[in-house]
Amino acid sequence: MSDKELSWRFVEERVSEDVDIDRARHASLEHGIDPITASAGQYIATIATALDATTIMEIGTGLGVGTIWLAHACPGAHITSIDSEMDHHVSVRELLNTAEIPASRVRLITEKALDVLPKMNESSYDLVVIDADYQNVQAYVDHGISLVKPRGSVIVAGVLGDDLVADPAKRDDKTSAYRWLLQALEDRTDVVHTLNLIGDGLVHIVRLPDTD
Repeated sequence: MSDKELSWRFVEERVSEDVDIDRARHASLEHGIDPITASAGQYIATIATALDATTIMEIGTGLGVGTIWLAHACPGAHITSIDSEMDHHVSVRELLNTAEIPASRVRLITEKALDVLPKMNESSYDLVVIDADYQNVQAYVDHGISLVKPRGSVIVAGVLGDDLVADPAKRDDKTSAYRWLLQALEDRTDVVHTLNLIGDGLVHIVRLPDTD
């Protein structure tokens, strides 16, 4: 194992998840859903806390690992979470109830994200977290940037594509989608962003204030 791999494992294993998040993680794995890693959950929770976020959107609920991280980090926040899988939201509602997170704090929308996002109010969210299908990731990010307030954050999980994005020989659809996303961010002048190695890669995007 390389030093980099040891460091990655150290970062993941040092994060302790509480019983509610652990329960959601085990449920995810039992249903064949790959949730964000513990360090990724800790990261989005840290950013939400730094923003003192009161309005948060998730694109891709899964079985609620990220949702619970965010709900615990910002007890006063209202979270809107979008996932087209009805079964996911049935299980998530049960997990949130067990975690004693009031239903009024988490709005679960069971529709395709690209049908919902154009209807949302722009510049209304402190934080948007994207952990969804790679096929539409560019569109999700474009919507996310328009939905967050100036200096708001958009965080995208999984952007290293199972560690294949760094390999120029890999040209499959998933790898290409994340490469195109990262290049598109380089070309934008209305945001700043940083790419880090947490989990399977996170890109953290901050919308710049509008200029006259």
